[in-house]
Amino acid sequence: MDKEITIRQAQELVDKWIKKYGVRYFSELTNMTVLTEEIGEMARIMARRYGDQSFKPGEKDNLGDEMADVLWVLLCIANQTGIDLTAELQRNIEKKTLRDSTRHINNPKLKKQEEDS
Repeated sequence: MDKEITIRQAQELVDKWIKKYGVRYFSELTNMTVLTEEIGEMARIMARRYGDQSFKPGEKDNLGDEMADVLWVLLCIANQTGIDLTAELQRNIEKKTLRDSTRHINNPKLKKQEEDS
């Protein structure tokens, strides 16, 4: 798979994979737990790569793979709950734009960080 895919296409690909290889979706509650587990694995790598912890012998710095695992389970949950993530993301961006169009630009804490960089 070398071509770029949209969020909607990603949802469809995951659904097809589940139906072909996965037998069925795990329950919504199980998938929520799996999502939490995957986020924890991503957090572990973030703590080691960007935080104060170091990698243990044999541990892999596979942040992208862990992010993909998080996305995979999120797409599963969206599919099984009937959520169109493309439409929801578009609505969410509009909501944030209306609500926060000047909030961050006028935040002196963010400006200070920018100046310190």
